[in-house]
Amino acid sequence: MPSPRILSVRSLWAAARRIPVLLAVLGLLALSLPGAAQAQSSVRPPESATTSEVPLGPDFRGGVLGNRSDGEIWHDIRLGAEGTATIPDPNAATLIQSQGEDWRLLRLQWVIPYGGQVLLAVLGILAVFFVVRGRIKIKGGRSGRVIPRFSLVERVVHWFTAILFVLLGVSGLIILFGRPLLIPVIGADAFALLASASMQGHNLFGPLFILSIVALFVTFVRGNGYRWVDLKWAFKGGGLLGGHASSGRYNFGEKSWFWWATLCGIALSVSGILMLFPNHLPVFAEQVDPSVPPERALLQIATVVHAVAALAFIAFGMGHIYLGTIGMEGALEGMTRGTVDENWAKEHHDLWYEDHLAAASTDSVRAEVKAAAGDV
Repeated sequence: MPSPRILSVRSLWAAARRIPVLLAVLGLLALSLPGAAQAQSSVRPPESATTSEVPLGPDFRGGVLGNRSDGEIWHDIRLGAEGTATIPDPNAATLIQSQGEDWRLLRLQWVIPYGGQVLLAVLGILAVFFVVRGRIKIKGGRSGRVIPRFSLVERVVHWFTAILFVLLGVSGLIILFGRPLLIPVIGADAFALLASASMQGHNLFGPLFILSIVALFVTFVRGNGYRWVDLKWAFKGGGLLGGHASSGRYNFGEKSWFWWATLCGIALSVSGILMLFPNHLPVFAEQVDPSVPPERALLQIATVVHAVAALAFIAFGMGHIYLGTIGMEGALEGMTRGTVDENWAKEHHDLWYEDHLAAASTDSVRAEVKAAAGDV
């Protein structure tokens, strides 16, 4: 007769072998309870998301962990999947806007580093050119005689735009590059004040810049159309590559700067308006990406366009400022006094100088004829 100890061990072993069966039965009973079919994720994957899962439906029976794993759910959220929101905000159901991450990476990995490199490269080129070439002097020296170059209206429009360009350029560079460059130097608190002041000033002077760009175009468009002589000037590098480069009132470089400033000014103006009033112009964003809230798409697109156009404007503008100040003798006087030396005009704008002499001669003849008629 077996001992009680042996019987108790065998009984426990037999009972243990029945535990998996009991667990399976309990699992089947749990799945058959009302509402078990609705134990699924409320996240709806976007239409563009690709997945191998069977589409969820009211008749689908999932496992104890739900129909979809956490990794798949977060994958869809990363692609912009919408959940369920009880507040009236139409954007609240989207936990992560994927386009916003793309915008952030584009700004941090492309616009800021490469834009900074372009500006530094332009400064380096100008510095090397100044060291090698030096200031471009008037070859024949000053004649002591001057001729009119720019009218008072032209000078006022130019300096009004130039001042706004400097104010907006400096404040914009602080906003774009201040966090990585200035915080380590002046600290977070000081940078917060500087960045806030830059933003307020940027928003204040921005609308004035739009008016200045329009005024600049209307004032200087005459004479800035390209001609065949401009192509010759470009091939000779403005005379730097050898030989005299003839030009009219504006040479190829000045005309290119005018049209570059006009195009960049338009891009800055339009993108700036979209950034200031995104909620009032939703139709443009809907054409770009209907799945993204209009005001959000406008801000993302406008900020990138604004930064790129500003960097392009500033890079070209540095060359213009260099040649108009320390780079060339006699050039700045045209925009300060309104007149330039005759030898400077003959050297850099000979065709315009000849036209000026012809017009002056005609005016002189007319004056003599008028005076003679008065004597008679």
